[in-house]
Amino acid sequence: MEVRGSLGSLGKKGQGLDVDGVQNVTVKTTVFAGAKNGFRIKTWGTKSRGYVKGVAFINAIMKNVENPIIIDQHYCPDDNGCPSKGSSSGIKISDVKYVGIHGTSASQVAVNLDCSSSNPCSQIGMRDVKLTYTNGQSQAYCMNAHGISLGLMVPPSCL
Repeated sequence: MEVRGSLGSLGKKGQGLDVDGVQNVTVKTTVFAGAKNGFRIKTWGTKSRGYVKGVAFINAIMKNVENPIIIDQHYCPDDNGCPSKGSSSGIKISDVKYVGIHGTSASQVAVNLDCSSSNPCSQIGMRDVKLTYTNGQSQAYCMNAHGISLGLMVPPSCL
């Protein structure tokens, strides 16, 4: 059974220009085993306006998780009804913290922060994150993501 730790699909077509925001969410002391996604925030690349802020993911173990930490502001499953290529999300993501996240990634990119060019992610914080990849060195990818990392960071932080 897959446990889901996703916030989103904010900004999907048909939700209107202004969408409800998500704020003040804390997830603590969790285990993800063999899941596709661990902690995920996803928004569509549309002009819809909204926000995700004040989110904390604290003390989690990832066991062979494909995407342990992911922010996707270009979300579109199965390329069905997607906004045009290069569309930028109008959803603002800020003040998101990842603290004490340890374990293994089933893919090489263990931390993937793919944020919008017109609405970059801000105030992203990571502390004591250790996500290894069994087939080599794990990697972090950041696009339009700004913040700070402290303490042990595996893979090395891209913030």
